[in-house]
Order: sequence, then structure tokens, then C-alpha cells
Amino acid sequence: MRRALLISLAGLLGALLSSPLAGEDKAYVAPKVYHAKTYPAVDDHPMEQVSVAIDPYDLPDKTAGVLRVNYKDAGLLPIRLIVSNDGDKPVVLTGAKVQLVTVKNVKIEPSDSDDIYRRIGRPVTRPDEPRKVPLPIPRKVKPRVSKQQQDEVENSQFLAKAVEPHSTQAGFLYFDVAGISNPMAGAHLYLTGVRDSSGQELMYFELPLEKYLSYKPGTNP
Repeated sequence: MRRALLISLAGLLGALLSSPLAGEDKAYVAPKVYHAKTYPAVDDHPMEQVSVAIDPYDLPDKTAGVLRVNYKDAGLLPIRLIVSNDGDKPVVLTGAKVQLVTVKNVKIEPSDSDDIYRRIGRPVTRPDEPRKVPLPIPRKVKPRVSKQQQDEVENSQFLAKAVEPHSTQAGFLYFDVAGISNPMAGAHLYLTGVRDSSGQELMYFELPLEKYLSYKPGTNP
């Protein structure tokens, strides 16, 4: 009887530790994506049958349950890029470039994984442990990030190389906006270098972030 009870308790403990409530190692799950035309900040090219939208994750109530890392405190602005292809042939993104241009014409490209890690990484030391500086002083110090943070950074970014016919691809871009007050006000995001299946470059996409900031639910995008 006692042995059966112990086995039952062990099984219950294992279930609790492996449940989402354990939290720390829960893998990143991308939020559901919709057609680009359904977002308020969108640039639709009817002739080319391609639409591009952006969806900034700038508020705590929006990031909750989606992004666990506090990017705002790290000076990073997460913007979800959505690309929809309504044509019958693939759209190629391998040579595409994204740039965020602020109202003061500050041009910011998306941060890569290493830059993001440097922003969100924190040294793991005890308060009573003296700081040790190795000699010679290393030119670069690798930031310490948790497994959960690595999983989110690597799996949340926009990495699609193409958008298949009648489909949508989405992912996050992280922009370093540290020291910039109200980085989205009056800013524009530009996407260039998108090509059709024959290699022909499409017209660039311009997305004013004011479309997102001024959007009110219940109105048409």
C-alpha cells in the first residue's frame, strides 16, 4: 500500500514538473498569423499580388503569453513582419532587406541573434562573489542567456527564404531603439529586394508605423 502511494506521488510530481506551469523550459510558440491585408499597417501591391504588413509588439498586454523576454527593458523593439503571396508562383526573400527609419531619419536594421543576446544577456554571479576580470582582457565577452531565451530568439525571428503561392510567412524582427524616445512615432519600415520566381525585383514596400499607432479596433485597416 505504502509503495503504491509513493509511486503515485512520484508520478504526480513528474507530471507537475513537466507541465507548462514549470515554465522555464517551455518552448516558444508563434502566435497565429493571418493574411497581411487584415493588419492595419499594410502595403498591398495588387499587380504583384504580394502584401506586406507589420505588427509591433510594443505593449506588455500584447507581448504577454507570446514573448517571455523583456525586450523593451533591453532597448529592443519587436516588430512582426507578415508577407502574403496571393500569386501562383513563389516569392523569393533571400536578398530582401528591412530597414526602420525614424522620424529623425535614423536608419536601423534588424539586430542579429548575437546583438540580441548582448542586449538581453545578464552575467550570472552571486552578490557576494567578487567580479573577476580575466587577463588578458577578452575583446568580446559572450553574454549569458538562458535556454528559454535562446529558444525564443532563434525560433521567433523572421527566417523565411520564400513565400509559397497562396500562403503567408511571418516572424519577428528586433530593432535596437535604445536611447530613442517614441521610436515608432512618424517612423517607416521599408522592405526591399523581394523578387518573383524569375528573379525580377518587386517594387519596395513602405509601411508607416502611424497606421498601427492610429488604428482603432472596429475600423477598417
